[in-house]
Amino acid sequence: MITLQHNTAPAVPEQAAWAGLQVVLLCLLGGTVGLGPPGWLVGLAYGFGTWVLLSAAMVRFRVRALGPADRVTLGRGVLVGGVTALVVDGAGTTVLVVLASVALALDFVDGRVARRTGTTSPLGARFDMEVDAFLILVLSVHVAGTFGPWVLAIGAMRYAFVAASAVAPWLRGELPPSFARKAVAAVQGVLLVAAASGIVPFADVFVGLALAALVWSFGRDVRRLRRSRVPVATAATPVKGCSRV
Repeated sequence: MITLQHNTAPAVPEQAAWAGLQVVLLCLLGGTVGLGPPGWLVGLAYGFGTWVLLSAAMVRFRVRALGPADRVTLGRGVLVGGVTALVVDGAGTTVLVVLASVALALDFVDGRVARRTGTTSPLGARFDMEVDAFLILVLSVHVAGTFGPWVLAIGAMRYAFVAASAVAPWLRGELPPSFARKAVAAVQGVLLVAAASGIVPFADVFVGLALAALVWSFGRDVRRLRRSRVPVATAATPVKGCSRV
């Protein structure tokens, strides 16, 4: 988990700087792989959307500035913006694989930074989760172009779960920590990147197995939540476990 750290430094200038980095990355992509108008449009929309949503979350949780782990996650977010632009534009597969691989690798860094600095929080964990989920969604869209629309289920499953929780609030309950859940989630990104590279034999089989594991993981958590019907934790209340929502 990561945190949006409390201190007295103003958040807005730094947020603007990160949005500027997103533009810089898009410029680099435009100069190297020839990013077209669709990629530019979506990349800029992604950067602006990240700025707005994260700033709103910081206001809601009364957090004024970013912590060290949050900066790592925002760096990952900038890379995800580049991946998104490339997927929409249908260009630069090699660069896409590199950016996505770095973003996935940094997923192991922000959590360690947060734990070592003692700055973990529910808000930080949610931020990390959203970056992960969106990267998986974008990668599944890219790989679906090769293997078929069934791959979209990998990226859409978490968002379908969130939508279902609006109808069934018990799905927002707290879940116990699970190594299996983390492992299954990590495998999705790794195998999707491997499939996107086009150099892994039988990649469709491995992606299919990843989807099966994800269905099993979500199914197990849904059963647990249905049995326990744990009250929904409020955003201001620290949670000991975790949630998929």
